[in-house]
Amino acid sequence: MSTFDDRERAFEAKFARDEEMQFRIIARRNRLLGEWAARLMGLNEAESESYAKDVIRADFEEAGDDDVVRKVLGDLTSAGVDADESQIREALGHKTVEARRQIIEQTN
Repeated sequence: MSTFDDRERAFEAKFARDEEMQFRIIARRNRLLGEWAARLMGLNEAESESYAKDVIRADFEEAGDDDVVRKVLGDLTSAGVDADESQIREALGHKTVEARRQIIEQTN
């Protein structure tokens, strides 16, 4: 029975690590998306940093990416930047890949 318990603990530990890694990737992705949107809006460095943090916080409103897309689209539209939802979702996909690469490089 000890071997079974050891395997169970190992699976639980792996699950916890995988969930933490996914959380870190999504947070980094949202930061990168916020920085991208800030550049489009012409924000300065301090404003960009603050805006990126706002995008990260926006992701906690509801499950999925819709809350982040809605925030960024609304902010870009308010700033007079010509953008649509598909453009933001495409950027989100690119930023996911970039965030994953950065996190993996950081952990190695």
